[in-house]
Amino acid sequence: MPTSELPAFFDLSRPAVAEHLQVLRRASLVRDEQVGRQRRYHLAAEPLAEVEDWLHPFEHSWRARLRSLADTAEENT
Repeated sequence: MPTSELPAFFDLSRPAVAEHLQVLRRASLVRDEQVGRQRRYHLAAEPLAEVEDWLHPFEHSWRARLRSLADTAEENT
């Protein structure tokens, strides 16, 4: 997606979006390419897969706790 189109999806200014993209690029979560006069950004999902692999052993515990929280919330509404 071209950089110029991104602010329309968020409640952020163009400079704020540019800052966020810079952080994401440094974290290797997006990659950018120059296409003509535009700079386009693409999600780099590989690092997120590594995080998912690391978090997977904890998923059962989190699901149980979130289910308990949802049950408690429903009881109190």
